[in-house]
Amino acid sequence: MFGSWNAAISAAGLDPHRSHDHRMYHRTRTKAKDGHECDSVSEAIIDDWLTKHGISHERNGKFPDTNHRADWVVLGDVFIEYFGLASDSPRYDRAIKEKQKICRRYGIKLLEIYPSDLYPKESLNQKLGFLVKAEKSLRKTVKEIKRAHKEFRAGKGRVLHSLSDL
Repeated sequence: MFGSWNAAISAAGLDPHRSHDHRMYHRTRTKAKDGHECDSVSEAIIDDWLTKHGISHERNGKFPDTNHRADWVVLGDVFIEYFGLASDSPRYDRAIKEKQKICRRYGIKLLEIYPSDLYPKESLNQKLGFLVKAEKSLRKTVKEIKRAHKEFRAGKGRVLHSLSDL
């Protein structure tokens, strides 16, 4: 409707206090249903979605060679970022671009979530729904590797040269 938080504040006749160099907002720490600390209610909604759909996830994964942190890491190597303040601050937008650049440089898959992806709820399902199938596939592969390892240790298994031997 307004396009950004600051646009909504401006439409209400208030000063959005934009900043080029300083943090322009105060984080509202929120706890997700799985106990993860989140920086906003919106992040808690995303974390709860991941938990509800059985997606294993880690909070605040480290970007390589920087102090940046990813909001979530899933499937071992996929970063999820909630860019809730995109277009509200040049400083924030520079951080988004830097994270995107790092992901391209290191071949990291980056899933970008924006406020428009949270509402209506179906939008988040469309954005992240493929993770459910990927998580099931990953769990099946891990289970097969563990089974093959157990058989091998018991002298019943065969040597696996690649995952395609499963």
